[in-house]
Amino acid sequence: MNIVLENVNLSSNSGPNSFGQKLFKYMPSLGVTFENTPEPDAYLCFIESGRRTHNAPLYQRLDGIYFNTSANYDAQNSNIKRTYEMAEGVIFQSNFNKELTFNYFGEHKNYAIIHNGADTKMIDEIEKINIDKYETIWSCASSWRPHKRLDENIRYFLENSEPEDGLIVAGSVDKRCEHDRIHYVGQLNTQKLFSLYKASKYFLHLAWLDHCPNVVVDAKACGCQIICSSAGGTKEVAGEDATVIQEGEWDFSPVELYKPPPLAFSNKVKNKWHTNDEYDMLSVSKKYYNFINGGLNGRN
Repeated sequence: MNIVLENVNLSSNSGPNSFGQKLFKYMPSLGVTFENTPEPDAYLCFIESGRRTHNAPLYQRLDGIYFNTSANYDAQNSNIKRTYEMAEGVIFQSNFNKELTFNYFGEHKNYAIIHNGADTKMIDEIEKINIDKYETIWSCASSWRPHKRLDENIRYFLENSEPEDGLIVAGSVDKRCEHDRIHYVGQLNTQKLFSLYKASKYFLHLAWLDHCPNVVVDAKACGCQIICSSAGGTKEVAGEDATVIQEGEWDFSPVELYKPPPLAFSNKVKNKWHTNDEYDMLSVSKKYYNFINGGLNGRN
């Protein structure tokens, strides 16, 4: 099967593109090629297509849609919705992502929910970073926009950690909380992130209405215990041992995304999202292959 990837930049390490790199690495073992030929077997488009027509079935991978009242979300969604409507099949990153999209775009006749995966082969080859200063390492990493709630991550650490614990924050941070047990390391490449995760006992991701964060999948694969919010899809990949901070139910109405509500840390619950999914990239790649191949066989 030859698949043309659309709207994927394999030289970028952003969330969607880094996932595209993993598919590009693992799917060839299943007999998939990614040659940019004029007549592929299928197109796999990340988020939205720039084409008006396709000469082969189009499959759309959705990692979220717009609902922020601070922007014209209808305009932002218009081409994503157009792609959705002409797609032969849609792959959602999480059940939350599916429910959100169905609410805004309507139900799609052919879809699969496939959580993101981790490059476990690479993780196995990387040594954990040695940090002797602390007994227990906590970490967090993101593209730090307001709804990622770095301030809440820090507040949770300060209220729940021991004096011998340290927090390592990866990613560019504009406003810092200066504290002798909190350390900001800036942007890290994938190998250094994995090395940090493998040294960490806890990974904080208290983001509001996140879909299926790759950093959580990677941190979980590195052995971290995840601490996350109930709002969004993060809990779906956080694992049964995760600590989940319960928030109010969201009715999918548009919100001011960059003004997330504060969290009540006393509302800790066990993760009720139990799944038998395997999140290593080979298993995830097989799910992508089976969904696309099943659709192609159904057309024959």
